[in-house]
Amino acid sequence: MTTPAKKRLMWDFKRLQKDPPVGISGAPQDNNIMHWNALIFGPEDTPWDGGTFKLTLHFTEDYPNKPPIVRFVSRMFHPNIYADGSICLDILQNQWSPIYDVAAVLTSIQSLLCDPNPDSPANAEAARLFSENKREYNRKVIEIVEQSYV
Repeated sequence: MTTPAKKRLMWDFKRLQKDPPVGISGAPQDNNIMHWNALIFGPEDTPWDGGTFKLTLHFTEDYPNKPPIVRFVSRMFHPNIYADGSICLDILQNQWSPIYDVAAVLTSIQSLLCDPNPDSPANAEAARLFSENKREYNRKVIEIVEQSYV
């Protein structure tokens, strides 16, 4: 049976295939429209440049009224990403709106890579380095980027 959530996710998938944002891809896992794998490529001319970062998105039947659960599978070093890969991003929490689709979610996460919010840290060390020692922060990010190649 096709539910409203599944219909919307099919629409999101078709849109993502037809007009993918630069540096982003995503698709349902194993013919299950409620579970997706995604890739975000690090934005050019940033410390994240060249990185390939894997994520999972899990949707409930409440989508698009409730946000997906999004996690990085790739190891990350970022002020707004928890050790388990969970992401501290307003649109995935209290600022969610049904107008957001999968492309918007992934684009927002890609933007977050370069524009973290150190005042709302999920990773205290990354937030501290981002604020106090940008050179060391960038060095650690570049390590993560290099690890993402494998």
